[in-house]
Amino acid sequence: MNGAQSLIRTLVDSGVDVCFSNPGTSEMHFVAALDTVPEMRGVLGLFEGVVTGAADGYARIADKPAATLLHLGPGLGNGLANLHNARRAHTPIVNVIGDHATYHKQYDAPLESDIEAVAGSLEGWVRRSEHTKDVGADAAAAVAAAQDAPGRIATLILPADASWGEGGQPCAPIPPRIPQTVDATTVKNIAEVLARGEPVALLVGGGGCREAGLRATSRIAAATGVEAFVETFPSRLERGEGLPTIERLGYLAEQVAYQLDGIKHVIVAGTKAPVSFFAYPGKASNLVPEGAQVHVLAEVGQDVPRALNDIADLVAAETEPVLQEATRPALPSGPLTPQNWVEVIGALLPERAIIADEANTSGLLLPAATAGAPRHDVLTLTGGAIGYGMPVATGAAVAAPDRPVINLQSDGSALYTISALWTQARENLNVTTVLLNNRAYAILRLELQRVGADANGPKANELLDLSRPDMDFVKIAEGLGVPATRATTAEELAGQFQRALAEPGPHLIDAIVPTLF
Repeated sequence: MNGAQSLIRTLVDSGVDVCFSNPGTSEMHFVAALDTVPEMRGVLGLFEGVVTGAADGYARIADKPAATLLHLGPGLGNGLANLHNARRAHTPIVNVIGDHATYHKQYDAPLESDIEAVAGSLEGWVRRSEHTKDVGADAAAAVAAAQDAPGRIATLILPADASWGEGGQPCAPIPPRIPQTVDATTVKNIAEVLARGEPVALLVGGGGCREAGLRATSRIAAATGVEAFVETFPSRLERGEGLPTIERLGYLAEQVAYQLDGIKHVIVAGTKAPVSFFAYPGKASNLVPEGAQVHVLAEVGQDVPRALNDIADLVAAETEPVLQEATRPALPSGPLTPQNWVEVIGALLPERAIIADEANTSGLLLPAATAGAPRHDVLTLTGGAIGYGMPVATGAAVAAPDRPVINLQSDGSALYTISALWTQARENLNVTTVLLNNRAYAILRLELQRVGADANGPKANELLDLSRPDMDFVKIAEGLGVPATRATTAEELAGQFQRALAEPGPHLIDAIVPTLF
């Protein structure tokens, strides 16, 4: 057994049985070893940002890590943006980064780089396997490190000679560290804050955005009058009929100021106190109301649902959660608008859907339109690095082949990683992409105004415009192997969306929706 074979066998035995890959020369023995460990599924992405984003989406739905296979430092660098999003989502991922053979590094070949430095920016776990005999043990350690609560990115650097060398030894799985329980004193202190009768906001993130945490949060809010919010960009939010509907904290600082107006205490559970996404001239970066106190119920790596339930049992013992009733918007008619396209999705969203949401400015009204739809999961842009939606949808579909995946995708962000469509076609994944086409970086038009810059210059506006030439997303999708249609009216979108959901495999709908800004 060589090192690559011991690595893959150890990954599979540790529960990691999918590897999203874009390999190069230094990874060829890993590629060959895939045929000796048939339990490992290899999925090819044409760009490393698709590979890393797919691993993120897979783990958010599967609740276990996938592996990536990337080529040296440049391959890792190409995948870094979606690894940044995964880091912010606390997603467990095992990166396998091929490197030059140990004896070759002294020659400073063209692809030589400081892989540790790039991987270190992800604030995760990094190790280099120097010897073939250690590869299996290092792989087991990487899987355990990735799953240490609340989840992180583990990067294993695999020199080519450690990969091809004989004497590989698989290693048994290593148990990861489980989330710590919040101590009883903290729970008691938070309950006392809630009992004071002063205005309180409860901000929930991480595992608190799943059913158990949401139900406990709803009980607390119903019993105490606390204003409950979910963090702005949850990694995975369960919502819909039969679950509590908890409002998300706004993206814009002005929205947050309105939501938290008059609040004297902010309790955080599984997330951090709110800050502005960016700095703006003359505006505060800290969005906690002036004079309000911040109280930590549960750190990000602690058992957030249990902490919320412990609080609920103290302050809301006789209170049931408020559950969302089944409601659907009526199917709209007429030309597509930022208001009515979300009503189409809300009216037709299928059971157990997974929404990969990168609609950006076009999707501001989406939460209201889908609140009473059948139960579904929403994956959001946790780190703000655009180009996440198509890859995350791809990974989610690999993780849950029996569930419909809906990628609500802005046009500008799509272009970063649109080659994910090819992977969807190759793997016959059940992904329906609704591409919101306003031919602009609309969010940047808004930000140009909000930062106080002169928004009237022709050169400035040229950099935010995606027309001249207009891109034909139908032809692009078809060229990548995905059937595609174009919708300009609500009726067309509804018909095309229904047909896409009814047919197996991926589809793309180019929805022509005017910009809000």
